[in-house]
Amino acid sequence: MMKILVIEDELKLANALSRGLKQENYAVEVCNDGNDGLSAALHGEYDLMIIDRMLPGKEGVEIVREVRAKGIKTPIIILTAKGQVRNRVEGLDAGADDYMVKPFSFEELLARMRALLRRPTDTIDNILKVGDLTLDTGRLEVRRGKKRIKLTSTEYALLEYLMRNEGRTLSKDKIIGHVWDFDADILPNTVEAYIGSLRRKIDKPFPGPDLIHTLRGFGYRLELEQ
Repeated sequence: MMKILVIEDELKLANALSRGLKQENYAVEVCNDGNDGLSAALHGEYDLMIIDRMLPGKEGVEIVREVRAKGIKTPIIILTAKGQVRNRVEGLDAGADDYMVKPFSFEELLARMRALLRRPTDTIDNILKVGDLTLDTGRLEVRRGKKRIKLTSTEYALLEYLMRNEGRTLSKDKIIGHVWDFDADILPNTVEAYIGSLRRKIDKPFPGPDLIHTLRGFGYRLELEQ
């Protein structure tokens, strides 16, 4: 499940975006303040960010500049009530990928999001590989060796998150925050159940070494141990 960060201080719009995006099967985190939004953008992991231009605490364009200065390549769409060319140019020059003027069509926003999400930030990221396990993010295809493995959408999202963090121990809270919606009522044993399901599909049927490891009290790590 792809995760979207929405930084918007207009509560009615923020709530509408959150509801609409969830209905489209995105996980959504909402911040209503520029400083909180910047902190989330710098420390969280998102597939796309939607940032209002005029925000309390810190303006949207400044958030974009600071995010790009940290080397974060996540696609960004700026929302604004200002439609003048110079405002659009300023936002794009700061590092935004697209710009939408309020009021806008939600369907158009979805279309622009899909276009950005289809665009790889780095071509090499299309194929994730750990040992003989590969995940093709373009085809949504998982293989171990030559054998294709069928996963549910949640199992796929969990595996992708583990593979993108190869060698790092991820706590249950981090996994819940990325794989599931922030507002979802997910219990830690739900993570255990999905980890167990992944093990039965990508580790147990194969003669090679196990790739998913449990660090009791800390979380889970995916790596090929030498």
